[in-house]
Amino acid sequence: MGKKKDKDVDAEDHGKVQRSSKLCGTNYPVSIAFIVVNEFCERFSYYGMKAVLTLYFIHYLHWDKNLSTAVYHAFSSLCYFTPVLGALIADSWLGKFKTVIYLSIVYVIGHVVKSVGAIPDVGDSTVHVVLSMLGLVLIAFGTGGIKPCVAAFGGDQFDEEHTEERRKFFSIFYMSINAGSVLSTIVTPILRGDVKCFGGDCYALAFGVPAALMVIALVVFIAGSGLYKKSPPEGNVLVCVCKCIGFAIRNRWKNSKKSPKRSHWLDWAEEKYPKRLIQEIQMVFRVLVLYIPLPMFWALFDQQGSRWTLQATRMNMDFVMGVCFCVVKMLNALLILVFIPIFDMGIYPLIGLCRIKLTPLRKMAAGMILAALAFCAATVVEINVIKSVVEPPPAKESLVQVYNLMDSEVTVQFPGQTVLSDPLKSYEDPSGYTSLPLTGESQLYTVTVTHNGAEYQCGLTFTERTTYSLFLHTAQPDFISKDCNILFCLRIFYFCRFINTHTENINITVGTDEFYAAANYGISQNISVPRGEYNGVVCETNTDQYHIDLGLLDFGAFYTVILSKESNGLTFKKMEDIQANDIHIAWQVPQYVFITAGEVMFSITGLEFSYSQAPASMKSVLQAGWLMNVAFGNVIVLTVAEGAGMEQWTEFLLFAGLLVAVSIIFSIMAYFYTYVDPDQLDKIFREDTDDEKVGSSDSKKNEAVSLNDMPKQTKM
Repeated sequence: MGKKKDKDVDAEDHGKVQRSSKLCGTNYPVSIAFIVVNEFCERFSYYGMKAVLTLYFIHYLHWDKNLSTAVYHAFSSLCYFTPVLGALIADSWLGKFKTVIYLSIVYVIGHVVKSVGAIPDVGDSTVHVVLSMLGLVLIAFGTGGIKPCVAAFGGDQFDEEHTEERRKFFSIFYMSINAGSVLSTIVTPILRGDVKCFGGDCYALAFGVPAALMVIALVVFIAGSGLYKKSPPEGNVLVCVCKCIGFAIRNRWKNSKKSPKRSHWLDWAEEKYPKRLIQEIQMVFRVLVLYIPLPMFWALFDQQGSRWTLQATRMNMDFVMGVCFCVVKMLNALLILVFIPIFDMGIYPLIGLCRIKLTPLRKMAAGMILAALAFCAATVVEINVIKSVVEPPPAKESLVQVYNLMDSEVTVQFPGQTVLSDPLKSYEDPSGYTSLPLTGESQLYTVTVTHNGAEYQCGLTFTERTTYSLFLHTAQPDFISKDCNILFCLRIFYFCRFINTHTENINITVGTDEFYAAANYGISQNISVPRGEYNGVVCETNTDQYHIDLGLLDFGAFYTVILSKESNGLTFKKMEDIQANDIHIAWQVPQYVFITAGEVMFSITGLEFSYSQAPASMKSVLQAGWLMNVAFGNVIVLTVAEGAGMEQWTEFLLFAGLLVAVSIIFSIMAYFYTYVDPDQLDKIFREDTDDEKVGSSDSKKNEAVSLNDMPKQTKM
């Protein structure tokens, strides 16, 4: 028996040595290395899959943009609602370690199903849709379920006295998230576009690589099993909490007039439930109340992937010092990797030297203000962007642009309207699109064209929300003398590219794109070509080959090129339907700097605050509550975007103003919040239990342990 006992003691001591193993003589447990690598691989898996998800919907499943956007946001929301389920499983049933393993397996299965659904040879389109949706649901439950567990499990690895190291761990943890995001955002689009399989873009490979990374994440996490501190689950916490709250409400309602008042309404549950549970629920409630204003921050933050991306598409994306659209899209994640060490080792210590107490809640309030400044910067950029951008026409309106291909100036008049009242010179660049009001969904206009003193009329039907280009030209040189009524041939096309006034058909090659323009004022199809200088463009007829220099085709511009046959060869006139975007995408950098600085102060701090202020039995639950803010923030965006119906710059300004107001409310709430130490609560109740075991008659065991009795830190 003695030998067996000694073995048990040795095994226990050995376990303690494993759990207290540190990295390179620091106070950081070795186990957190496995957790950080696991998080990096998992985030690579998640963001890599999302990077091509919308394109997969549109180009592979052939959904329209509205349906693709709706499913994309529904999936994103589900990923941030499911953390509650994962937290309940971890704290009430399996514990954090087993929850991460089991739900990671679900995660991997979801990736595999998603990848199989992207193989064209597997079933028909219905099978692809079913497999894709099933895979996304499994991924949402997997990633959402492990989100609150991994962060809380990492915090559990630190000893009580190493609070500073634990705070820095959450910064390192956040860096691993963004490192995975940056790398995956680069790699998976390359796998989709540059690697071809099954006769097209290789979505199966683009989804398969994230699946492989998730397998690696699972293997790495399991590999550190012997080094982890594993807190056992506390039982069905949620059920106990709900029953306790319900009993307190009923008891207060029945006995509030008979019994003396109590310091907190939850104290009315003392007759049936342990004091410790009551105090833990109070701690969680106090933090959850602070969470109420926080979704507004995420409402602004998550617009990087929607409103800010759309803003970028209307800007000049020319390469300047290595800055391009793909880099700007990753700028937030890149800046996070730079800002975290700058804030931790530079800004925060400097503020401390100024004797300013920078508490977690103060950091979060400052982060909100920085995010509001980001949207003020976005407002300024938007105001300048819209000056050179043609917005689509609204209901009961069309946009009209007229090209004069005649030999002298003309005047175009619409009955009852003053649009296009000035004369148009021959082959003059159009002045821009003009709004044409309609009485309904469509309207017939009798357009009057005046040329060399003679008037000609032509009936044209215009449809709402449509953009038209009108080209005025003669079909033959002697057409006037033959039939004045059909002198002008008005052609309506959308964003035309080449007009062929030659008597032969012409095939035009611009880069890798092919255009065809029929003879006698034939108009080619409109094709978008990459930005660049296009010299030596080949134009082929049945009898000859010509070369023309189009020069620069710039971002956001729409060009119409008039091809004419002259005695010296083929000539051309390049016109701009819509001017190029003259606001460079680099002007978005300041708003990304502000929003990323705000994220460092708000999100990382909030993650650590949620852990530090949660009792041991509810850490995952409170982490899930923190993540729920993101889901509710997206709901706010959808509500404002769909219901407000305002211009984009005013919407940006509205969000900035709302966040400033919310930050003031949050600051007031934070002022009255008193920090508590959940570990101190454990210590107090442990002492109570020891006193009861030795029969202590100390009055402490008969009194409720109140949060007011616990050691406190400063407010706000």
